Amino acid sequence: MSDSASNTENSIQIEIFPSRILSPDTAQKLMTELYKVDGIIRVMVQGNRLPEKVSSGPGTGEKVEHPLRKPIQIGDQVIELKISVGRIRVELSNAEDKEKVREVCDKLLPFSFEFREGNFFRRKPTVTDYAKLGPEADPRLLGLVDPKAKTNQLVFIEKQEKQEKKDKDE
Repeated sequence: MSDSASNTENSIQIEIFPSRILSPDTAQKLMTELYKVDGIIRVMVQGNRLPEKVSSGPGTGEKVEHPLRKPIQIGDQVIELKISVGRIRVELSNAEDKEKVREVCDKLLPFSFEFREGNFFRRKPTVTDYAKLGPEADPRLLGLVDPKAKTNQLVFIEKQEKQEKKDKDE
């Protein structure tokens, strides 16, 4: 755990803020290419929630068939997209990978986007993180948990190639 903690302290954080909401297909392509960049520590995708059911009015309780609510595949994992993708925050272990991420965005986003560096993830646990995750929480989870949310909203995508390489070395 201390190794990943030291990675997050020396890391850089960037935000990709497209001028448009990403379609599920574009989001899948972008996330798949970002998944291939080696120096990524964690990625957070943000956007407005896509409701499953009508919450009020004449159709209360009816299922909503939203065109942006589709499953996407990243690596070997299929994820149900529950939000409209509006921005993506990425934490990188080094500055060299920042340009790789920018190249991916330039290649896959045919419209303008903001690409900025800053502090978007917490680096130290708050009381909420401690209450939600406990004292031995993985530092990669800091700032990713909404205090009122259920913890099953987080989706973990492990890089398969690295795990397979580690298994072969052992």
